[in-house]
Amino acid sequence: MLMSSINVLLLGSTGSIGTQTLDIIRANPDKFRVSGLTANSNCTLLAEQIAEFRPPVAVIASEDKRAELIEKLAGRSPQTQILSGYDSVVDISRELSYDVLLNALVGFSGFRPTTEALKAGRKVALANKESLVVGGELLQKYTKDGISNLIPVDSEHSAILQCLIGEEGNAIEKLLITASGGPFRTLPLDQMAGITPERALKHPNWSMGAKITIDSATMMNKGLEIIEAYWLYHLPLHKIQAVIHPQSIIHSMVTFEDGSTKAQMGYPDMKVPIQYALTWPARIPLETPRMDFSTLRELTFEEVDFARYPCLKLALEAIDSGGFAPAVLNAANEIAVHRFLNREIPYIGIPKIVSEALLSVQPDSDITMEALVAADEETRAFAAQLSI
Repeated sequence: MLMSSINVLLLGSTGSIGTQTLDIIRANPDKFRVSGLTANSNCTLLAEQIAEFRPPVAVIASEDKRAELIEKLAGRSPQTQILSGYDSVVDISRELSYDVLLNALVGFSGFRPTTEALKAGRKVALANKESLVVGGELLQKYTKDGISNLIPVDSEHSAILQCLIGEEGNAIEKLLITASGGPFRTLPLDQMAGITPERALKHPNWSMGAKITIDSATMMNKGLEIIEAYWLYHLPLHKIQAVIHPQSIIHSMVTFEDGSTKAQMGYPDMKVPIQYALTWPARIPLETPRMDFSTLRELTFEEVDFARYPCLKLALEAIDSGGFAPAVLNAANEIAVHRFLNREIPYIGIPKIVSEALLSVQPDSDITMEALVAADEETRAFAAQLSI
């Protein structure tokens, strides 16, 4: 039970995770307050959010967009300070007064705000996979007592966290991270080359942003989640396994050394892990469909076929290699997905670009924030010009 209201700084407020977070805050005005909002370019929606929630500060990507945003607001929230630029996002993550930062930024841009918030001793509800994928090694020095100040928003990692409640000191034998298999789980392999962006964006179970939906189709998202789990739960790679579960009812499982397995279940609804990350370790009511076990007909599982999902294999190889490999993997994948959505490369070109980048971009330096930024930039330049 929450004893006082929670002040939330929401990064990426106009995206899928961001808008669902605001739905939760809207439904619980006595439990949450908005300390700040940030968005990339959707001035219209951000203006509506600012006018409704009246945060002390809001950030939009560019100065041109800032002028447009101020015009759209037209005095509807005069107390809100309107800033622009990525540096402002980083600054408010470090300096603003808030209780929890919900990082729903997409891609590598989420890394620095996560780092600054943790360095400042703040709680981070993390929907930005890339923060741990790219900088998991660096972030370890800023986390306290396991994950007490870094709470996952991914449904899979939230499920694992919930399964671990009450199990302190009990040895984990395996984490089982479930995957729907995406829209092409049964598509003949010889038809993969003809997949269009429109087909890839139709996920069978979840409603998500474009990039994460493509990552779900390729199962790169599962690879990124395994890397996240590696850093969140401090387990060797052989104790973390992805398994295909088409129904997306079981969100992940934990097997303990006595053979017992705990699973967290529920109909697909991202508001459940979002709200849990905001209120952890407490729970509050949520209007979401409940499981009706009298009508549930089957829960099935399948082994991952790496021929169908080469991106997952590349992710496993990257975390096994360590060093800069996960950062290179992430940057190359972001560019490859962007190029696929822009119809510059075929669907099967995504793992090809990632594979070539992992072979070609190999920085020779210690892992620091600056070195990771440089590796990210080098990889993006390489992946953007690579012919497939």
